[in-house]
Amino acid sequence: MLIEDRANRLKRLKYRAWHRGTKEMDLMLGPYADAHLGGMSAEELDRFERVLDEADTDLLKWILGQEPMPDDADHALIADLLAFRTS
Repeated sequence: MLIEDRANRLKRLKYRAWHRGTKEMDLMLGPYADAHLGGMSAEELDRFERVLDEADTDLLKWILGQEPMPDDADHALIADLLAFRTS
């Protein structure tokens, strides 16, 4: 198994954050990634990556409050994304 170094992981996660498939989520996740990923621990990067694994349509509905987040969603990280975007 190939172990990814931190620099490559950050590049990959930033790319995924900026190239989601919907412009709304690009603009939500991309700037957040630019501002926060460099200071995140490996565990926090894991959490962010799990959020990136969610479908854009689901994330957008949760962030806009159109649907409740499932219990297994990272409520704290998604709230942080929203707070970052509205600040």
